Amino acid sequence: MTRLRGSHVLITGAASGIGRLMAQEARVRGARLTLLDRDEAGLRSVLAELGGDTAIYTVDLSDRARIQATAAQVLKARGAVDVLINNAGIVTGKPILECTDEAIERTFQVNTLALFWMARAFLPAMIEQGRGHLVTVASAAGLSGTSRLTDYCASKFAAVGFDESLRLELRRLGHPVRTTVVCPYYIDTGMFRGVKTRFPWLLPILDPAYVTFRILDAIEKDRARLILPRFVVAVLMIKFLPAALFDAITGFFGVNRSMDEFKGR
Repeated sequence: MTRLRGSHVLITGAASGIGRLMAQEARVRGARLTLLDRDEAGLRSVLAELGGDTAIYTVDLSDRARIQATAAQVLKARGAVDVLINNAGIVTGKPILECTDEAIERTFQVNTLALFWMARAFLPAMIEQGRGHLVTVASAAGLSGTSRLTDYCASKFAAVGFDESLRLELRRLGHPVRTTVVCPYYIDTGMFRGVKTRFPWLLPILDPAYVTFRILDAIEKDRARLILPRFVVAVLMIKFLPAALFDAITGFFGVNRSMDEFKGR
């Protein structure tokens, strides 16, 4: 099992939201922290709060060259990463024809391609030391599409596929590195401010502290997959129904209208 106490944990998107909460909880569990975000002021605020063995690096995860340069700095100054939590993500929340080309490209750069660049940067040292854990914070939107999230859903579908393929590849090659993919429904962090749910008792807007606790527990227990809430698992069970029936079911539960009043941060 993965022990956070004494482990070097790197978290992207750590200046706010779930990333910041995971940093706080990982510190409580005894981890050494390296935190990445594009928000320098937010990172400095986290550093002041946590103190201890914490390092921060300001980096735009849409920039492959900056990721590679930052990774080299981290490895030189902090050593191999034991747990890499790819948490950073962005959302436009607009119909496809209202999204700019640049916004669509940036969604994939941050939500999908950064997963590759981070893994390629830190995986070799994990393999060399004979242990490691790669965590992909994807989304329930990586399991089921919905309107006003075409770019986001596509990027998160890719994130889920990335994790699954990587897990199988590592196992096939005999590398002792674990992976975990996290697929939560909307989380009440502000990133999806304004979203609605038709049946809160089945599909609640998730509490950030609860999600944070569940993610770190899943890492420590080496769970390959964490889907929140449990009802989202039903999506996996109905994916192969005829499209019209699948659309009717997800429509009934209000998923396709959940973004109608989206405002975001």
